[in-house]
Amino acid sequence: MISIAIFASGAGSNAEKIMERFKNHPYIKVALIVSNKPQAGVIQIAKKYRADVLVIDKENFFSTDFYLKKLREKSIDWIVLAGFLWKMPAYFINAYRNKIINIHPALLPKYGGKGMYGLYVHEAVILNKEKESGISIHYVDEIYDHGKIILQAKCLLDENETAGSLAQKIHVLEHQHYPAALEKIISSNANLSPLEKRT
Repeated sequence: MISIAIFASGAGSNAEKIMERFKNHPYIKVALIVSNKPQAGVIQIAKKYRADVLVIDKENFFSTDFYLKKLREKSIDWIVLAGFLWKMPAYFINAYRNKIINIHPALLPKYGGKGMYGLYVHEAVILNKEKESGISIHYVDEIYDHGKIILQAKCLLDENETAGSLAQKIHVLEHQHYPAALEKIISSNANLSPLEKRT
């Protein structure tokens, strides 16, 4: 069984779609939900899907490898970021090189980097009179929103687009593409037995 940890800071709509996708999967499971906010909506979603929860604090996350040990205790194979607002420390990236995946609500390399998340991204896209926006699913490296892009999906902007209406379009793309892309990436990198591949 391949175990995923989902890192999320907010309501958890993407995390829920991922958990739904893998709920009865033959060889991939969401084993852990990690959040930096004790009241985050994603924690309630984790309870619904009976996934374990780990609430992390900034000092231990950035200054020690305490949480890395916690993930290893749970035999976590992949880390999936779903609206997680902290930058992954270098020791995490080194331990899970090419095994950490993020989704960004814009067409990278545009509108990426520190402070570019949520409505801030959509406001910048509209301010610059872009004709289209979208999502980027990518590997995580040491630089914000910089790792190799796995998949991008686009949507057109309307003449009277607002940050809120664009956010809704982006959510549709995220929910449509992220769980399926994760399944494809993880499966293609898995050392599965012939029996597991047939299921």
